Amino acid sequence: MTITKSTAAKSAILALVAGTLLASGTALAQGGGPTPKTAEEAAGKQVFHQCAACHSLDSSKNAFGPSLYNVVGRKAGSIPRFDYSDALKASNITWTEDSLRQWIAGNDKFVPGTRMRHVAITDRAEQDYLIAFLKSLKQ
Repeated sequence: MTITKSTAAKSAILALVAGTLLASGTALAQGGGPTPKTAEEAAGKQVFHQCAACHSLDSSKNAFGPSLYNVVGRKAGSIPRFDYSDALKASNITWTEDSLRQWIAGNDKFVPGTRMRHVAITDRAEQDYLIAFLKSLKQ
């Protein structure tokens, strides 16, 4: 499903997610990570499925990519038990909403030389949802 940039469409998607996913909670609980508290976080968890093949939501486990638990506010390339690219380690990025948005929109342009395969979630609403979900992954 493509989420459009219009406010009406964003509201409709949030209402759908809130009504179907938050009410039951079961579909979200099966995906790991925290149970979303808002419709925006729930929509972000759905967008996160694009990331889940490579990234863990468990703070003690990395997958093909590093764990994204507690990523917001963390310095890029800083988990000691993950082998980051030299480009990412040297980037001096701290994962803020703005830097995450740039990474999500085109990681290979934001940090040339990164080993992560190209990602491009260019829809602003999908970015908002994913960032809201990532912000919920904290202690």
